[in-house]
Amino acid sequence: MATHNNKIALVTGGSRGLGREMALALASDGNDVIITYHTNQTQADEVVGLIKDKGVSATALQLDSRKTETFDNFFQTLNSYLKETYKEAKFDYLINNGGTALYAPFEKTTEEQFDEIINIHFKGVYFLTQKALPFLNDNGAIVNVSSGLARFSLPGSSAYGATKAAVDTLTRYMAKELGNRGIRANTIAPGAIETDFGGGHVRDNKEVNLHIANDTPLGRVGLPTDIGGVVAFLCSPRAGWINAQRIEVSGGIY
Repeated sequence: MATHNNKIALVTGGSRGLGREMALALASDGNDVIITYHTNQTQADEVVGLIKDKGVSATALQLDSRKTETFDNFFQTLNSYLKETYKEAKFDYLINNGGTALYAPFEKTTEEQFDEIINIHFKGVYFLTQKALPFLNDNGAIVNVSSGLARFSLPGSSAYGATKAAVDTLTRYMAKELGNRGIRANTIAPGAIETDFGGGHVRDNKEVNLHIANDTPLGRVGLPTDIGGVVAFLCSPRAGWINAQRIEVSGGIY
């Protein structure tokens, strides 16, 4: 059974894909976990069950990270849960993972698509983290999720890749300005991973999959399990001197 000495991690978009694996890896390390989901509560509850099977506490809360105007309500709900479960509205690790893909040529990307990507991947991350600060324990950690597409360019990802480059820069500022509280901020940048992200683009399109595998020194496409452990490591005392870094977890592609 979970003791209340456990550290507590909040993983956005933790009901599927990479977020699910991050949540499970954090739980395997003995952390209690709170995941957020956008629409699929059944999927989220399933992940909560898998986390609890590891002997730690878990819950799932609904969040739409595109809509900053909903963040205050989200933190009220989080506040109630933390006080009820731990007597104190504090947690230790924030993993900004939630997001969606956009594959559109530069010349055809609409302003609406652009705004959506900015809101989820940059504005949402910026203000969710800002509002999380009063709840975040000193000596905690923030892990933001970037992408290989911020370093190399593939056609069709101009808005997404540029937004992730903004996250890389933002992370260094977080590290600089939160260091006085002992809070570390790092970014992980996964390469192409086999998930249902972007409609399963990498997983289900054989040509895309083969092309990426051929361009990756380790000879395959990434799996969600390749990523979770890195996030758990960055939240652990073993990574206590890693700060303001962008760590690419991509099998060495390009």
